Amino acid sequence: MPPSHVYLRDNIAAKGNPFGAPAKARAEWAQGLNLPSNGECFFFAGCGYQFMDRAETWLKAVRGLEKRGLPVERVLGVSKTLKKVGVDLAGVYGKLAGSGKTTAYINALISAVNVLRKLGVNPAYLYDKEPCCGSPLYSSGFEEDFAENARRTYRLLKSLGVRKLISLVPACTHTLRNLYPRYVDGFDLEVRHFLEEVAGRLKNAGIQPALKEEMELTFHDPCQLARFLGITQEPREILSRVRNLRLREVTSTSRERTTCCGGGGGVEFTFPELSGMLAEERMKELLETKASVIATHCPACLLQLREARERMRAQVQVLDIAQVLDKALRGG
Repeated sequence: MPPSHVYLRDNIAAKGNPFGAPAKARAEWAQGLNLPSNGECFFFAGCGYQFMDRAETWLKAVRGLEKRGLPVERVLGVSKTLKKVGVDLAGVYGKLAGSGKTTAYINALISAVNVLRKLGVNPAYLYDKEPCCGSPLYSSGFEEDFAENARRTYRLLKSLGVRKLISLVPACTHTLRNLYPRYVDGFDLEVRHFLEEVAGRLKNAGIQPALKEEMELTFHDPCQLARFLGITQEPREILSRVRNLRLREVTSTSRERTTCCGGGGGVEFTFPELSGMLAEERMKELLETKASVIATHCPACLLQLREARERMRAQVQVLDIAQVLDKALRGG
């Protein structure tokens, strides 16, 4: 078993998230949004967007040290040793590299909440009680750990009165909706992906968002969203309703045939060089559209495409579709 996958598993067991972030860090993004803590419909933020800034600095550390001849296994060994004495290697590297804390992923979360509210949904939020869905456990083959986590998570959600979840991260949505019923007897929660909820409400309300300035945009379909959930039409329906937005498709490698960005499931940390090569190949395909904006809807895809853009020095914006729609609904 690759050490990086064991590392993610141990973090979920000890900290409740794959990246080993302290418990106090969960839900920091929601401060000031005044989301209710009680209700039947809850917004499920997931670990990805909340902690991807941490994963980004950690990935920079892994790739930087690998270039200096220190393999991933050694980096993880050093990281674990330092953690025992209270030193966070990813955090230290971020400060030394001057990268600081990016807000790209947090902005996507906030935009998603703004969009739901604009469309008449004011979901509740579990704040620091929101559990990790355990997706990395399943994808890494820790089936017993995953099953235990699934049952524990379901009991917690039921005890808090949750009946419906609007989930943002594709991997979380697939896990909660498609995997949990296999491992949890009597699973009865309604799980909808954010884009499904938004597309339906935009259509029913007849709302047509508008951008002040024209935007040419191409959409990168995340693997989990397109192939695992089958959600490919909804993002295009949403984008087609936005005035002053022109969608430029990568026709041969989009929807279910989308090219993987090389991220997700811990592959970035297991094979960082290969992962980076895949991201750059996908970036080349997207750049061929000549669009000024690349939109996607997955925290791992955001990370990979942002990193590829930086390495390739490409003059293009990389945004989450929630950010684009939020701007359009505000008439921005």
